[in-house]
Amino acid sequence: MTDQNLPELPDFDTMTPADFERYLPDFFGSGNGRVSTDPRLQKFLKENPDCAALVRDLEAIADHARSLFEPTHDPSDLVWSNIQSRMDAEGGMIKPDTETE
Repeated sequence: MTDQNLPELPDFDTMTPADFERYLPDFFGSGNGRVSTDPRLQKFLKENPDCAALVRDLEAIADHARSLFEPTHDPSDLVWSNIQSRMDAEGGMIKPDTETE
């Protein structure tokens, strides 16, 4: 019994760059998201440097996108103190700075 939701992948030995681009989302979606380390694609990527460059670029973009969700550093105690002081001075509400025209 086969799963009807799984895409039928191309023959990796005869795959063309057009086939690769068609199935690229499936390659990224399956496994660990690192197409460059997929053993099934090593020969193809070595023989097709443009496709390998595309994979490197997409993996770099994905890595940078993931880093946007990584925690950075917390603001210093001085920043929190300044926020609290301003809130206290404004009666608990901070009004945005506005320029008069």
